[in-house]
Amino acid sequence: MAAAIAAAPDEVNDPECPYDPNDAAAVKAFWAKGKVVRLPGQRGPQKRPTKVAVTVRYSPEVVEFFRATGEGWQTRMNDALREYVKRHRAA
Repeated sequence: MAAAIAAAPDEVNDPECPYDPNDAAAVKAFWAKGKVVRLPGQRGPQKRPTKVAVTVRYSPEVVEFFRATGEGWQTRMNDALREYVKRHRAA
């Protein structure tokens, strides 16, 4: 780590930077406006309602069918169940 610090330039020239990275006061002022959205290990805000974790047992042929469709089989299984609920709620 010491070698990386020693190899770092004394000044930074980054035209894309929203503040002057060579000005310690500007750096401090910029980051003082920041806020922590989430802490490590915590989930961020959800775009959709979170799912409910359950333990359920399915027939082997049902699981084999969905697993045979490849990666994402659980999502496809969930979609199939949602479609079933949608059709039967309307009836």
